[in-house]
Amino acid sequence: MKARFKKILAPSLAVVMLAASVGALAQQAPKPENLIKWRQSAFQVVAWNTGRIKASVDGQYNKDEVQRAANAIAAIANSGLAGLFAPGTEQGKGWHDTSAKPEAFKDPKKFGELNVAFGNEATALASVAAGGDLAAIKAQFGKLQRTCKSCHDDFKAKE
Repeated sequence: MKARFKKILAPSLAVVMLAASVGALAQQAPKPENLIKWRQSAFQVVAWNTGRIKASVDGQYNKDEVQRAANAIAAIANSGLAGLFAPGTEQGKGWHDTSAKPEAFKDPKKFGELNVAFGNEATALASVAAGGDLAAIKAQFGKLQRTCKSCHDDFKAKE
């Protein structure tokens, strides 16, 4: 029972903490370089967890590893990331120069739609990962990757 509680509580707590942080930041008007750092950090965590899933589904499948990684991605994807793309962060440096294209700020409707799609696909992946069906996980992971790619194609500069 304790392990099941941790599996449910940990991702939920991460979402609440990140959402509260983003909400509190909106009230405090953080410096643009901090917003850029935070979004770079969030997407780095997504990338790391994506790599964990890919390694597991392409190699020796580990259901628990995939589920933890999928839960982490879903937590970040649904945490209000769009708030980290505030006016004034179109250019600048966080941990490194921002790679967000100006189009992310000029087309908020499309950017918002892709952000929602990212959250939806990440949530679906976490749900599918909980079931442990490797074929279903691979299919949903592919959908998530296509969603990520479509946003990168439109809104992220090549590094």
